[in-house]
Amino acid sequence: MLRKTLATLCATSLLSVAFTAHADAPRTFASETGTITATPVVEGLQHPWALAFLPDQQGILVTERPGNLRVVSPAGKLSAPLSGVPQVWAKGQGGLLDIVLSPSFAEDRLVYVSYAEGGGEDGKAGTTVGRGRLSDDLTRLSNFEVIFRQEPKLSTGNHFGSRLVFDRDGYLFIALGENNQRPASQDLDKLQGKVVRIYPDGRVPADNPFVGQDGVRPEIWSYGHRNQQGATLNPWTGTLWSHEHGPKGGDEINLIERGKNYGWPLATHGIDYSSQPISEARGKTAEGTTGPHHVWEKSPGISGMAFYDAQRFKPWQHNLFIGALADKDLIRLQLDGDKVVHEERLLGGLNARIRDVRQGPDGYLYVLTDESNGALYRIGLQ
Repeated sequence: MLRKTLATLCATSLLSVAFTAHADAPRTFASETGTITATPVVEGLQHPWALAFLPDQQGILVTERPGNLRVVSPAGKLSAPLSGVPQVWAKGQGGLLDIVLSPSFAEDRLVYVSYAEGGGEDGKAGTTVGRGRLSDDLTRLSNFEVIFRQEPKLSTGNHFGSRLVFDRDGYLFIALGENNQRPASQDLDKLQGKVVRIYPDGRVPADNPFVGQDGVRPEIWSYGHRNQQGATLNPWTGTLWSHEHGPKGGDEINLIERGKNYGWPLATHGIDYSSQPISEARGKTAEGTTGPHHVWEKSPGISGMAFYDAQRFKPWQHNLFIGALADKDLIRLQLDGDKVVHEERLLGGLNARIRDVRQGPDGYLYVLTDESNGALYRIGLQ
């Protein structure tokens, strides 16, 4: 049933038309695949973090890290903050973070959000995920309930991760940061530095890899991650892809598999911000761990990730797009199957931190700039 409703939602979304661009003229940039156009849809966002497309031309939901959820209408109008959104711990990198729609949104109108939540020992915080019902008039979330909490809460303001992905069977994956507590990524009694897999209501599937093991969190699907800032499902294979920040160098993409250890901090291509080696690291590889699928020795500061499988811009088909915070760019990765064979930078001229990138139902890409006066841009080819 979940597989069917997810397919129905996707089919409905594809009927939507393009979102109206802002009155400002688009900016253009040369690229290997043609002239790129970057057109502002809406501006004035406060550190926007993630976006989700509503079906039937209802608009785009956008999270702002300080704690607001807003709707961008198809005409490019920005709504007032919605009511019913949970209180968030908006400190450091914390706040209101990712957002996805229920696979059966057409029937249940449920919206899932991840956010930093306080209340831990010594004022620390962790990542929490909850869901609420979006009102028909798009003004509020009702009956909000928490379905997952990262335990224990260890963050003083860093590395919440928290990307949300539903797979083809309707399971919810949550890509978590390690709260800047490196050893916790390897501790299976903690939820830091993990990908977890749960049912949409928060229950733990009985076939998760560590279910029934003493002293191990049953939600865990994979571990040994640092700060996961992007995750998405490969639309051709159904494989979960995730990417994470390295320390100083070593940003990486991983293909997430059941029960695997992805190495942090035992294996890394980066060094500490002090320019000293990571004390726990055994090198770029470590026995018993899975190496990265793709790695950047110099960190772009990657965030957000979207495969392109639309028909609108044929040169982009089967490409992967990733935002860059430190390098202030949009990265295009050309793929041969799963292998990355070429990289191109597209939006350096915007001079803006790209926090999220999604493929729209109209075949354009949409990106969010992480600024105090952030913007939503529509990206296409002339």
